[in-house]
Amino acid sequence: MDIFSILFIVAGLCLFETISSIDNAIINAEVLHTMSAKAKKWFLFWGIIFAVVMVRGLLPWIIVWFATPGLGPIEAFTATFSGDPHVLEAVEKSAPILLAGGGTFLIFLFFHWLFLEDKHFGLPHEKFFLRNGIWFYSVVSIFLAVLVWYMMKINPVMAFGAVIGSTAFFITHGFKQNAEKAEELLMHSGKSGSFGMSDLSKIMFLEVIDATFSIDGVLGAFAFTLSVPLILVGNGLGAIVVRQFTIGNIDRIKKYIFLKNGAMYSILVLGGVMIVDSFGIHVPTWFSPAVTFIIVGYFFAKSKQAA
Repeated sequence: MDIFSILFIVAGLCLFETISSIDNAIINAEVLHTMSAKAKKWFLFWGIIFAVVMVRGLLPWIIVWFATPGLGPIEAFTATFSGDPHVLEAVEKSAPILLAGGGTFLIFLFFHWLFLEDKHFGLPHEKFFLRNGIWFYSVVSIFLAVLVWYMMKINPVMAFGAVIGSTAFFITHGFKQNAEKAEELLMHSGKSGSFGMSDLSKIMFLEVIDATFSIDGVLGAFAFTLSVPLILVGNGLGAIVVRQFTIGNIDRIKKYIFLKNGAMYSILVLGGVMIVDSFGIHVPTWFSPAVTFIIVGYFFAKSKQAA
């Protein structure tokens, strides 16, 4: 992999992590307003270390390690940079399982947003799907059934990976829903003058939210590369940008009303790339970052026009 490809992938990862974490940044900013100055500084310093090293560093490494049981921990971390034929063969065999699970998770995530989540309508069809949100569970169930049927013919373990991806989606979605409800209660109690939670509890709350929201970015990162070091650098930079949004003028970010749309359509494409790649259809390494830049750029321009 040449230096241009590496820089392009890292830039794409950084952009994707940033836009997919906008909701996280907004929640962080709103909760931080209810905390003391000392607690804010603690969260912004130690929280970024936790977000980059513990979550966005360890999670992709653990995923690769579990998906490739024949590798040791060091080999799993440096897998795509290794010249060892044994390592390359192990990664090649396990990649379809990882890609199938991650791709299924991302496509479920997109359909949930399209059918069930309130949004600013960036494209004409979005209003139609939101009005017919009841079809979400039917659509994803049929999608999963068809996907598993074709994957079973290739590799039953790959089909199981798709099932794991769907299971991971519903588990993390439940955590997100609870986090959003907890945030509403916290902000309501803050307005009434009785916060109900200590600063330490709020910090722990924000760290749990960050870990939950980071799963989208970590799984999407595998559509860019299977290299854990590159994912760590790209997603880590994205996490730092999100923290800057948190401590900066978050209201200005809220004005870009279609950024979430851009994030979700990027997620759809990345999920599709992972599914296609899991079936052995090679997708060029430049495709995922290029499409991410194009989609986000379009919705960013659309947001500026609407502002």
